[in-house]
Amino acid sequence: MCFLCDLKSSTAAMEASDHRWSARRGFLRAAAAGAATALAGPALAQVDVGKSSSLRKLVPAEQLESAASQQYLQMLREASGQKALLPAAHPQVQRLHAIAKRMIPHAAPWNERAREWKWQVNLIQSDQINAFCMPGGKIAFYTGILDQLRLDDDEVAMIMGHEMAHALREHARERLAKSTATNVGLRLGAALLGLGDLGDAAANLGSQLLTLKFSREDESEADLVGLELAARGAFKPRASVSLWQKMAAAQKGRGLEFLSTHPSGPTRIRELEANVPKVQGLYEDALRRG
Repeated sequence: MCFLCDLKSSTAAMEASDHRWSARRGFLRAAAAGAATALAGPALAQVDVGKSSSLRKLVPAEQLESAASQQYLQMLREASGQKALLPAAHPQVQRLHAIAKRMIPHAAPWNERAREWKWQVNLIQSDQINAFCMPGGKIAFYTGILDQLRLDDDEVAMIMGHEMAHALREHARERLAKSTATNVGLRLGAALLGLGDLGDAAANLGSQLLTLKFSREDESEADLVGLELAARGAFKPRASVSLWQKMAAAQKGRGLEFLSTHPSGPTRIRELEANVPKVQGLYEDALRRG
């Protein structure tokens, strides 16, 4: 079964019934074109995050990305049914698309597979303070994180870059590979060995991707890679610090969905402060290029 082909045909059907998808399709074409033309070869990284874990190879990237695409499409359908999926013409959606277009062309040096990803960015009406990027470049923001934290474009770019970095560094793939003792891991292993239903395993994988918690090391990597992606997109590096300061302030007295999987703290802020100077030159170069 070709999950990506099914996703493409399903998405096309939604586009035919709702004009909002035509603008999203244009965004995907523009992002893909930018990624293809702007990146002839790998850029020299300014932040140091080391090599990705070889354990991730225990989970096939194609299967994980297909499962993520299915889960993402299901999420969009549910949001659309609840009239919570904001249209492409909405100012906040256009804002997210504009930010993504400046960052996606700098993704492939961190993961060659990103050149073929069908990037999507959607905004869901919800008070949740949350955002994520699933494997394969499927990005979602909730209005709560934009409105309640009153984020400027540079701070939004830091969140988007952080989430993109999780996908580019394949942290979900690594986490799932390390969890082979769990029910999902066992079901996936059985499917890969021909002992179970691959479709059922993929569905379980997809549901896990929305609640997956990353390690502190993963979070640090995502912070730094996201910082560099944003700087190359001409977003102020210092916004990474102000973002997490806002997160820490918002956390006081209440629990935040985003911080349940992305814990804030002074160590995180100090590490970002130490790396801001490393990417400042990238930001200034991007500004000069316009």
